[in-house]
Amino acid sequence: MNNPAYLFIHGSGHGAWCWRDVLAEMTRRGHSARALDLPSHGADDTPLAAVTLDAYRDAILADINAHGGAPVVLVGHSAGGYPISAASEAAPNKIVRLVYVCAYVPLDGVSLADRRRAAPTHPILDLIERTDDGLAFQFITAKAPDALFHDCPSEVIDFALARIDPQPIAPQETPIMLTAAYESVPRSFVICDHDRVIPPAYQASMTSDWPATSVHHLPSSHSPFFSMPDRLVNSILTAPEGTHP
Repeated sequence: MNNPAYLFIHGSGHGAWCWRDVLAEMTRRGHSARALDLPSHGADDTPLAAVTLDAYRDAILADINAHGGAPVVLVGHSAGGYPISAASEAAPNKIVRLVYVCAYVPLDGVSLADRRRAAPTHPILDLIERTDDGLAFQFITAKAPDALFHDCPSEVIDFALARIDPQPIAPQETPIMLTAAYESVPRSFVICDHDRVIPPAYQASMTSDWPATSVHHLPSSHSPFFSMPDRLVNSILTAPEGTHP
């Protein structure tokens, strides 16, 4: 397939806004790229109580269909690894390749939260607090800069802190069901070697049985889309041998 579009999916508490610099770099290089606000994030006003993993999946597929239905390269950051996987399970013919950017790689029958709890260490627990209604968690403002953006410019930190929003808990506690449909979609991974949210060693563990050509490394924090967007784009555009694009 020639020149598919790239659809970028954010992680916990983020929105399409976090791909600002990556989209600009993709456009500069002549690629079609866009980002999506998942339900309850960014400009989307879905109530927290209505957000499910299925709703995330459906939002991705609806966006693809709204843009003509042509298959896309689907890129997910952090918790975005589960929604992109759910979308590929439901419609593998709509996905050229999955790209996980320091993201959780799903296991059949396992929720994202259980996948996170299986890690040897859990730095995120010191960075978040539940909302008063118990439906979501949010990053603690005083801790977010050092945890998420420690290698990013001050402008980026101000930009991001003004936009981070609560993350609904329900979709992350929902087990994902995967079959050969998901397994049929090519995939690659970008490990961020200085990540303070998802331990880099755990990222490596989740991809330990992947072909070496499908795993890339960046000397980045959990936010490579801001700290080194050009190098992140290089990794995203590098498809594993034998896959497209």
